[in-house]
Amino acid sequence: MKKASLTVHPDFRIGEISPRLFGVFLEPIGSMVNGSMYNPKHPAADEQGLRKDFYTALKETGLPCVRLPGGNFVSGWQWKDSIGPMAERKAHLDMAWRQYIPNDVGHDEYLQWAEKAGTEPIYTVNLGTGTLQDAADCVEYTNFSGGTWWSDLRKKNGHPDPYGVKIWYLGNEMDGPWQIASWEKKPREYGILAHETSKAMKWIDPKAETVACVSCSPFLNHYPEWDRKVLEECYETVDYISLHHYHSAPPDLPQALLAGYLAFEDYIRTETALCDYLRTKLRINKTMMLSLDEYGSMFRPRGDFHPGIGGQQHAENFCGFDPDRKYVRHDPDDWSTRRMPPMDGEMLRALGTASTMLVMLRHADRVKIGCATGGLNDLCRTDREHIWKGACYYPFTQMIRTAKGISLQCEVTCDTYDVPGYVIDDMNQYAGFENAATIQAAAAMDETAGEAYVYVINACLDEPQELMMDARGFAGWTFGGHTEMYAKNRNDANTYEHPDTILPQENCGTACENGMLRAQLAPASWNVFRFTRK
Repeated sequence: MKKASLTVHPDFRIGEISPRLFGVFLEPIGSMVNGSMYNPKHPAADEQGLRKDFYTALKETGLPCVRLPGGNFVSGWQWKDSIGPMAERKAHLDMAWRQYIPNDVGHDEYLQWAEKAGTEPIYTVNLGTGTLQDAADCVEYTNFSGGTWWSDLRKKNGHPDPYGVKIWYLGNEMDGPWQIASWEKKPREYGILAHETSKAMKWIDPKAETVACVSCSPFLNHYPEWDRKVLEECYETVDYISLHHYHSAPPDLPQALLAGYLAFEDYIRTETALCDYLRTKLRINKTMMLSLDEYGSMFRPRGDFHPGIGGQQHAENFCGFDPDRKYVRHDPDDWSTRRMPPMDGEMLRALGTASTMLVMLRHADRVKIGCATGGLNDLCRTDREHIWKGACYYPFTQMIRTAKGISLQCEVTCDTYDVPGYVIDDMNQYAGFENAATIQAAAAMDETAGEAYVYVINACLDEPQELMMDARGFAGWTFGGHTEMYAKNRNDANTYEHPDTILPQENCGTACENGMLRAQLAPASWNVFRFTRK
């Protein structure tokens, strides 16, 4: 059996854990809005047509925040056409996802749905086809108390009090060649627009915090130079930068999925270093914080690619100028046009998400916002009629509820493995991963509550590992137990009919004596070790 060691000490602190670290991302693609969130024909629909079963289940998770309403979609969305009486709203085409947008779910419904789900909305404005004035009007409508056209219109539309949105994203993936009205070729111009929009927003609402886009993928050939040019123009007035990354692994190379944490580590370190360089260059005494507000780990088949493309991503690779492609009209009560998320390998997919969460926790001093793409589905799986808990629900909610206070360093000694290079498509080309750890770990200590948690992934897919944890620094603390979760078979999945196929359980064989803990970790498993202060 493989052996590994881990040392954790309450004095070795990384930084304060933000309550927004384990949020989700929402975009009206497929069924997430039209079907899961909104279906006026559903038995559980409320007076707005919002599914009460869905938002009630999310409220029970303690979900801290949700970034909405997109996404690529938002770069062409006209929020002013989505407010007021339904009969007066304007339907539009969504150029990003080739669908009709009837605006049954509009600006107010998004924010009121978040209220019902008990979560904080963090809002993305359109800086693709939208303007600075549109963004300023949106803040005024949303957050200003009253006495102006926009704030009084909000009252007329049924919400007397300001929504109090605090976090505002200044566009979405503004360097992506796939983006509507992309600023790919004009980084400085986008930086100036972000700077001026941030100023206007804060003049209307001094409590507003703004987030500027940097490169939305480390695969793009202009990364990270585009980021530098943007931030040189707006570093002074924005509070965060927005990072996006999706890690892909081919199904025939499953170990590559859990090696993807190395890509997230490198991305965060690069952006942190860039921000700190600019802080010095610009002589601005402000430390920029990071928002990883779209992320995911997924299996994708190997596809066609063109060797030697060297990161050059041209618009025609993404825009799909297909004369036969049609716009789709999604009926929220008809799931025939929906793509259900893949169910096979659910445990590994859950570990992929959890692995990224551990990366964010290890960088909690700088990463202050995290939004998992697909996180709503992770926390509450839905189909046309039902809701249930998938495997990812458990590590996700454990992190939401227990990863509080201060992030602690974990010093790990374990076996490593290498992953050969592979290609998914022209954009997603991986040089390979070296020295990927078979044990991934992070820790949190909530001194007020007198609780500490160590989170551990055994990334060995087929072998157990014996873990020796040195927690002797926690003098006066008591070991409270070890929860583990794994799948007996790799293709196991939780379904509505069988929701308990993959569940966390207590490992009663784990022992801790004089601060030295010994545990056996199941293959491809998620593990949480609990400590309490006497």
